[in-house]
Amino acid sequence: MNFLDLLRAGHSDYVINQAAVDYMRGRALAGPVISQLAAQPQTRFVHQAAWQIHLDRLGISALQVTPDPVQIATEGALWGSIHDHGFLRDTVVVSDDAGQFVVGRHALCWIHAERLVHKLDTFTDLHRTAQQRIRALIWRFYADLKAYCAAPTTRRRSEMHARFDRIFYRRTGFVTLDRLLQRLHANKAELLTVLDRPEIPLHTNGSERDIRCYVIKRKISGGTHSKTGRDCRDAFLGLMHTCRKLGIAFWDYLGDRLNIQPQSVVPYLPELIRCRGQPV
Repeated sequence: MNFLDLLRAGHSDYVINQAAVDYMRGRALAGPVISQLAAQPQTRFVHQAAWQIHLDRLGISALQVTPDPVQIATEGALWGSIHDHGFLRDTVVVSDDAGQFVVGRHALCWIHAERLVHKLDTFTDLHRTAQQRIRALIWRFYADLKAYCAAPTTRRRSEMHARFDRIFYRRTGFVTLDRLLQRLHANKAELLTVLDRPEIPLHTNGSERDIRCYVIKRKISGGTHSKTGRDCRDAFLGLMHTCRKLGIAFWDYLGDRLNIQPQSVVPYLPELIRCRGQPV
């Protein structure tokens, strides 16, 4: 399942609107294709089959170019649907910079960024010294970012911006490291999103822990025989993980949903989330 599909929260429609067009432009879809999609009177499609018929009718499915126009247009229409339903208007997506997660307001994981420095191959004492010095600077900066998130101030925010530049504009004499620092500096806006939104996490460790059970299960079982089996496995693992996070026994949840008596009543997920979101 596409990441954007999950963000639609069960809706099945595809929508061409300004958010969809902006997404397509950001993914370098050809201008004539975007113009063709935007000019059509029909902008909403109730399900995937209707959307595919629309792409076929416009001749977009037959295009053999890079990037794949069908994939980019479909992702754009999914993003348009998400916006049309009012989802994720103020949400920040934190990722390791994998392309499928670069949607909406995007922030980068500091652990993955530092790991690039940590994994550099070093061949001389100069290289090793430069690498360790930069890693120390990054971790001190990271610690101060955590302190900022606990008590953000406008003055501290400006200081952190300037300090970021001093670290990543630094030239060490280790060419590979210097090029990496330039690449990381180019991602300044995404790495420092936390200065504007101090409530977001600085890393993706929580999300990666959440999917670890999927990976372990896949390694043990070697996969499933069918797509339906895979969907069932993933759905039940997701439900089990969600129950654990909410402090609910998974078997109680299943017993209530399957109407097995006697079982305690388990509220529906939206109600549980609303209760958890209320101040104490």
